Amino acid sequence: MSKTRIGVIGTGYVGLVSGACFADLGYQVTCLDIVPEKVEKINKGIPPIFENGLGELLLDVVLDRKLLKATLNRREVLDNSDVIFFALATPSGEDGSINLDIMVNEATAIGEELRTIDDYKVFVVKSTVVPGTTSGVITKALESGGKKLGKDFGIAMNPEFLMEGVAIDNFANPDRVVIGSNDDRSYEMVEELYSTFTCEKMKTSTSAAEMIKYASNSFLALKVSFINEIANMSEKLGIDVGDVARGIGLDVRISDKFLRAGIGFGGSCFPKDVKALNYLSQDLNAASKILPGVLEVNKQQPLRVIELLEKHIEIKDKRIALLGLAFKPETDDMREAPSIIISDKLIEKGANVVGYDPIAKESAKIAVPDIKHVNSVDEALKGADAAILVTEWKEFRKLNADNFRLMNGKIVIDGRRILNWQELIDKGFTVKVIGQSIP
Repeated sequence: MSKTRIGVIGTGYVGLVSGACFADLGYQVTCLDIVPEKVEKINKGIPPIFENGLGELLLDVVLDRKLLKATLNRREVLDNSDVIFFALATPSGEDGSINLDIMVNEATAIGEELRTIDDYKVFVVKSTVVPGTTSGVITKALESGGKKLGKDFGIAMNPEFLMEGVAIDNFANPDRVVIGSNDDRSYEMVEELYSTFTCEKMKTSTSAAEMIKYASNSFLALKVSFINEIANMSEKLGIDVGDVARGIGLDVRISDKFLRAGIGFGGSCFPKDVKALNYLSQDLNAASKILPGVLEVNKQQPLRVIELLEKHIEIKDKRIALLGLAFKPETDDMREAPSIIISDKLIEKGANVVGYDPIAKESAKIAVPDIKHVNSVDEALKGADAAILVTEWKEFRKLNADNFRLMNGKIVIDGRRILNWQELIDKGFTVKVIGQSIP
């Protein structure tokens, strides 16, 4: 029996990482994208995005083992795939609802192609979509060309739980694999792809699989916002929120995951997914009281560093250094990054903002174009009146007083609780930390 062939529609973080990882398992993978430059890069083994280990993996599966290729040709994907994953963007609308235009347009185009294809295909939605989308909107789009679900093709929903920066390891070592399907044939074809995985494989409906993804991300976002609220209270009470987080994290019912106080979450998942689930709750006339709070706390949390800074200096005309711009370390993703909120507020208050990120410089130039972008920590700190640590990159954990002596001022705001505060204080710096009351 020949091995199942895989198609991936979309080569963003989810699509490209998933495709490369499936290829690493020995599957033949064909990826579709509409951007010629991305396709060309992938076929040379060069990732068009930054993700730890992806460069080495692509070189292996593209050039050495020849198990993955990218194309601009939709028909090529369909002709060379048995199971086809949708990994397309579902951006947020202004009201928080998800925009399915990209998904629907692609599914409709595929539906037209299916007219002249006799082989049975299973289409798997990997993009994050609200419950009912896979079995409703996407199925209808695929059927628009005349082929019928169950007879000519199958459909499933297989949510991803990848964290940027460690996505390849997440794929290889998942907590669970969730497969939503309304028929056994589709489930079995998708489940076979994960046959070597030892984690639990959960079979459910497509709608339940969609809700699992939203509920999972929203709950993790809730933990982040919760510990940030506790941090803000702890700071006023002279309590180290790190002790609080450790104490409650030892409770196995809670765990210590996502209990790191800081300046809030960002990225492509948490903000978008919480907004979408909140919108859905309102649309269902079952409005959530918790989710709006999660969003509001996260919206305000980056501004805490501005509050702390203004207690010590007048911001207008001051040079403020931002250390880290990406929403988290080990990625160049600037989507919903707290650095955007912080830099916008500083500029609004008249500051001259300079920023440094080890990886995200090019994407940051687009997301925060009105700041000065530099190529090193020293360049950022030189002549600065104050510094704000925004992203917890490994190289920032090694910073000491000698690095900060390049500043004109002595105000350091640690938004991620990673610096050696006591050493800086001993050297005469004023240090302020989220969730920590320091005299």
